Amino acid sequence: MIQVIYGKRGSGKSKRMVSLANEQVKSAKGTIVYIDDDNRAIHELDRHIRFINTEDFELKDYKAIYGFLSGIISTNYDVETIFVDGLFNTLDKKDETTEKVFNKLQQFSEKHSVNLMITMHDEGELGTSDLEKFKVI
Repeated sequence: MIQVIYGKRGSGKSKRMVSLANEQVKSAKGTIVYIDDDNRAIHELDRHIRFINTEDFELKDYKAIYGFLSGIISTNYDVETIFVDGLFNTLDKKDETTEKVFNKLQQFSEKHSVNLMITMHDEGELGTSDLEKFKVI
C-alpha cells in the first residue's frame, strides 16, 4: 500500500513523517526504513529505524528509484515499511510523470508486500484523479 503526505513546502510533512516512523517502529514486527535526500531527520528518528541518505545515489528516474528500493529489500527480507521523504525532489520532471512513478511504486509495494509512505510537495504535479488512487493523509 502507498500512503502519501501531500502539502505545500514548509507545511510540516517531514515532521509528520518522522513522527509516524517513530510511532510505527514501536509496534513493527519487521524493519522500518527511512529514506531522505538529506540528513536533517537522522537525529530525530528512533535508533531502530534504518536511515538512508540518497544524496550520493543520483536517483533521477523511476527505474533508478525502483532499483534502489529493490536493493533495500533484497538485503533485508523483513522490511515492513519504507518512508520516502524528499526523494521526488531529485526526479527529472521533464522525463518522468508522477503517475508513471507512482504506478511503478504501487507495483513494487504489492509485489514485495512493503508499505510505502511518501511525502510530496504541492506543486501542481498531481491532479485530483491521481490522488484518488492512493491514501492521502
